[in-house]
Amino acid sequence: MRDAHQVVVDYWDAAANRDWATFADLPSDQVVHQAPQTRERVCGRMDYVRFNAEGFPGDWHLKVERVGAETRRAASWVEISDGSTHYVGLCFFDFDEDGLIELITDFWPPSSELPSARIHLVERY
Repeated sequence: MRDAHQVVVDYWDAAANRDWATFADLPSDQVVHQAPQTRERVCGRMDYVRFNAEGFPGDWHLKVERVGAETRRAASWVEISDGSTHYVGLCFFDFDEDGLIELITDFWPPSSELPSARIHLVERY
């Protein structure tokens, strides 16, 4: 079985380099990708590769902030920018018994302003 931490590192490295052949080797044939905030779902390896290769045009770049993993689960904190817009994502991965990704659940919350009721309690960064 593949190491879950390394699979997630390889996943983001392949996505960052738009290396769709390597990217396609990481999910199972029956992978399911879901994004609860937008209620998107993509099922199947080749549809998921196509979703990533075609669904995010432009000159974007990503930085992996953190990956945490267990035997069959992992999570990552990723920052993506296309130069004018910056996104922060939390992505959760579940693996099958062979170490292939079988479920990806992505959360990409929009940036928001600080509520005025808390402004005196925090430091902005």
